[in-house]
Amino acid sequence: MLEGYVQNDNFNSAVLIPGDEAELLLTFYADKEYRLIICGHPVLGDLDFEVLDTDEEMIFSSAETDKEDKTMFDFKVATTQQLIVRIRVPETETPSSLVHEGCVSVMIGSKE
Repeated sequence: MLEGYVQNDNFNSAVLIPGDEAELLLTFYADKEYRLIICGHPVLGDLDFEVLDTDEEMIFSSAETDKEDKTMFDFKVATTQQLIVRIRVPETETPSSLVHEGCVSVMIGSKE
């Protein structure tokens, strides 16, 4: 999934349950192309994620894209900046007493 990109050295992951939301504040450097990939355990269903600036202005939303692969976002920043990556796990349609948890990972690759 990161073919053509160099994976950064940071590993970002969390164990989440249906209905959870997680946020990461990540730094991206000027004039670099990035690929952001959100992977989750299948038990969690289809994850939604957003990329926002620090004023919480939407840059990308996987729920609003027409792309077939909603787990990936390719972009380039003009200036070095921090961006917020917000991940949401959908609620389960059939609630039960058994709550499934699963790992969600954020992978970031870059190229000059």
